[in-house]
Amino acid sequence: MLLEYIAIGVMIAVATLIAFIAIGLGELFGPKKKSAGKDMPYESGMNPYGEGTRRMPVRFYLIAVLFILFDIEVVFFLPWAIAFRQLGLFGLIEMVVFIVILLIGYVYAWKKGALEWE
Repeated sequence: MLLEYIAIGVMIAVATLIAFIAIGLGELFGPKKKSAGKDMPYESGMNPYGEGTRRMPVRFYLIAVLFILFDIEVVFFLPWAIAFRQLGLFGLIEMVVFIVILLIGYVYAWKKGALEWE
């Protein structure tokens, strides 16, 4: 029973070994000169001002989550389109129900102003 998992264990071991080899080669052959410019948080040639991190408004995350949500839901159209003829009228009705639910969520987010970019 456990013999079936040997391939997965070997793959994990090889991936771990490759990762350690890559890190070791970088440490062994990589540049080692320290300088004040390299220790700065930004390497754009400008002196940094303020904190290195700043607070991002929640709106950015909300728009990103909504994009991912609606994007993933649209992916369900492809299998439906492929199996459309086998599903028949029942499949068409189910997809119309799915689209209506999707549109209700989209209109709700739109009316709440979640898609507004300020």
